[in-house]
Amino acid sequence: METDMSHSVVFLDRESLKAKVRKPAQAESYVEHAKTSVDEVVAKLQGATVAITNKVPLRAETLKQLPQLKMIAVAATGYDVIDVPYCKEHGIAVANIRNYAVHTVPEHAFALILALRRNILAYRQDVEAGVWQKSDQFCFFTHDIGDLHGATLGIIGEGAIGQGTAAIARGFGMKVLFADHEPPKMPGVEFTPFEQVLAESDVISMHCPLTPSTRNLIGLEQMRRMKRNALLINTSRGGLVDEAALIQALDEGLIAGAGFDVLTTEPPKNGHPLLDVRRPNFILTPHVAWASDGAMQFLADQLIDNIDRWAEGRPQHLVT
Repeated sequence: METDMSHSVVFLDRESLKAKVRKPAQAESYVEHAKTSVDEVVAKLQGATVAITNKVPLRAETLKQLPQLKMIAVAATGYDVIDVPYCKEHGIAVANIRNYAVHTVPEHAFALILALRRNILAYRQDVEAGVWQKSDQFCFFTHDIGDLHGATLGIIGEGAIGQGTAAIARGFGMKVLFADHEPPKMPGVEFTPFEQVLAESDVISMHCPLTPSTRNLIGLEQMRRMKRNALLINTSRGGLVDEAALIQALDEGLIAGAGFDVLTTEPPKNGHPLLDVRRPNFILTPHVAWASDGAMQFLADQLIDNIDRWAEGRPQHLVT
């Protein structure tokens, strides 16, 4: 922790946050860059004691060239872009954002769930194709429509966002199962064996961090164990689900559909296999589940609070 009364603070990717960001209280200088490429990081952080990053990676080879850096404020909950072991070893404080997306991400997850469970996209396409106009009845039934009431939601990740998703699910009358998985467990939560969650859930929603133990947590083998009418939702991190396996599972009808807000590579400037999936039972949104106006302002305020508290010697939300 620091108690120095002045710091040089640099925000590497300000454009990633649509909110008002106040200047840290003890910042002698505060510089915002709209975006930063990996090869620009060292130059832009020369002289900085505090770095703010959302998705710009700060790995050991970069940090070695920035001996003056004392703190990294991550403008997100996930901190997989940071070399945390290096930071721990070299006394660099790393703070992330907590509990800012407890409403917006669960709501987005359920927007995907409802659209897929009720086949909204498929019916929309039929209407646009003129199927309704040709119908002999007042409506038509070209696609299954499933209720959420009485269905089972399996949640992988029992943190604040997973808990928020569970609360909405219970409001719909769903049964909720929290999967027992590595890493950490939330005290007071009743867990169900992972394999049982796969087998019994009508919807599985991912809400865990991306770590070595959770990378490709859901692959082809896991999707084979899911119900054929099950949905797979990922509003957490690309890499939790094997994306090639997902495409195969959709092609083979191993699951009924999927809704994703994240990819392993973002943005997918050089293309991505999931961008080419054109089917009404798959929805891909551009990592915006977190991005309601209210959630982003909460994030921006907590981001600077994290810096201010650390500079005052009262750090909060440290991951180092």
